[in-house]
Amino acid sequence: MNRQASIIDAFSPESYCDEQEIASRFAALRAEGDVVWIDQPPYRPFWALLRHADVMEVERNNKVWLNEPRLTLLPTWFEDRTIAQFGSRTGPVRTLLDMDEPDHRKHRQLTQSWFNSRYLDTLRDRMRLLAKDYVDRIAVLAETGPFDFVEEIAVPYPLIMITTILGLPDSDAALVLRLTQELFGASDPERNAHGDFGLATAMEFFGYLGGVVQERRNAPADDLMSVIATATIDGEPIPDMEVLSYGMLLAAAGHDTTSSSVGVGMMQLARNPAEFAKLKADPALVASAAQEIFRWATPVRHFMRTAAVDTAIAGQPIKAGEQVGLMYLSANRDERAFDAPDEFRIDRNPNRHLAFGYGAHHCLGRILAEMEVEALFAEIAARVKSVELAGTPEWVKTNHTGGLKRLPVQIRMAQ
Repeated sequence: MNRQASIIDAFSPESYCDEQEIASRFAALRAEGDVVWIDQPPYRPFWALLRHADVMEVERNNKVWLNEPRLTLLPTWFEDRTIAQFGSRTGPVRTLLDMDEPDHRKHRQLTQSWFNSRYLDTLRDRMRLLAKDYVDRIAVLAETGPFDFVEEIAVPYPLIMITTILGLPDSDAALVLRLTQELFGASDPERNAHGDFGLATAMEFFGYLGGVVQERRNAPADDLMSVIATATIDGEPIPDMEVLSYGMLLAAAGHDTTSSSVGVGMMQLARNPAEFAKLKADPALVASAAQEIFRWATPVRHFMRTAAVDTAIAGQPIKAGEQVGLMYLSANRDERAFDAPDEFRIDRNPNRHLAFGYGAHHCLGRILAEMEVEALFAEIAARVKSVELAGTPEWVKTNHTGGLKRLPVQIRMAQ
């Protein structure tokens, strides 16, 4: 068994603050091997899976590769502390992402119909109007010079749609946004200064959602929070902490990953004016452009899986109890899976990226995210003449879920 540990750091939060650097580090890791042993403090050792095919293989076999007990890279000291306090590496939080079968399937089925195309089709007209409103906002901002596209457009645009689906009041959107950014940006001191990797933020999120859940139990409405609050599995109510975890996951992940993709997509159109011109000339390319944006952004950088039995991946033996890191960003730049993977091509075909994961745990909100990104960039392509960077893009310091923190742009509208 090859346990020569790599010294290349593509796993610390700091390593994701430079997009070109992290891409080159993953390329260097792939040159070392398809499956590489990582023993880099402050994390427990694990096998990094760097290839598209190997990540898919693990994702499709969720009986051999388990989500529990370790879903993300957290420092050993923090895992030890939360295990001692709560009996779990993630504290009291247990979401769909943490679950294995049969719990995962039973919990996912509770809300899956809300994220299928038939239900979301009823929102298409509202989504188009929302996209139009935000491009109207771009037009106003563009009149005064450069502005931060992430803060003004990418962050608020998808937030209103998920709060609507959940049934949360518009007045709570700012709170949901702050909690989400603190949760997913927990390793970035500018986003979260608690130093507890989002645990205090999760408790605050639970406090807010606890009031919403109680309201829905007293008076259910036609919204997703009512479904979660009143749901039963095998004839029994879901435990309160799982109800709150479910609501927190949908409220946070339901917009943050989309906003990350929107910001990165605009950055790439600014960097690749020929691709933007191609999209403007052929609006039918918006669907494939959205997929290339998702591939490039890959907002979820990794998940961990634990081997349930002695097994092997890409010829590398892995013992029961050992863990692998599914490195999605590396998989989405894999030279074996994509032609010229470091080029941004809006007409890339095929484009079997893994930005939404794969298999039983593929992203519940994939269709919603696709609709949101397509609606906004269709409107941008129709009404924006040009976009240029007006400064250096800044990334959230996180190794798990995130994107751009700031994107200064100069935009000219079409006449």
